[in-house]
Amino acid sequence: MKVAILMGSDSDYKVVEKGEKILKDFGVDVEVRVISAHRTPYRAMEFASTAEEKGFEAIIGAAGKAAHLPGVLAAFTVLPVIGLPIKSSTMDGLDSLLSIVQMPKGIPVATVAIDGAENAALLAIQILAIKYPELNKKLKAYKKAMEEEVIQKDEGFDRIRD
Repeated sequence: MKVAILMGSDSDYKVVEKGEKILKDFGVDVEVRVISAHRTPYRAMEFASTAEEKGFEAIIGAAGKAAHLPGVLAAFTVLPVIGLPIKSSTMDGLDSLLSIVQMPKGIPVATVAIDGAENAALLAIQILAIKYPELNKKLKAYKKAMEEEVIQKDEGFDRIRD
């Protein structure tokens, strides 16, 4: 079980690390790299075109502004690519979201919310859980724990308001 998280800039790591933590908590090997679609295009191409033979089973591409990294990665691999739009200083991440989600026919990129590193990681885990029963069990336990947490909050809500 191995997932790559590529980010266009090291400044994206403050968002990316949340997803990295979830992957590690689930026991998934994760490799985090800084690779830019614009400044290191050949490195992006090389990484994506060899990712499958290196044992990766999914790729998360995190990028801000023009956010072409996930699409470039998807162009060079058949592995599932999950786009993680990063909030930029100019358009609050809407530019990133639209750049990632508007992929042309034939080059799909799954896309999560702006700065949604946790969901990017969980989506990668759900993809892997099809193949790995132990991840399937962990996901079910994770969702059950979320359910129980909300139920506890609901049951204690009246006490908080009083």
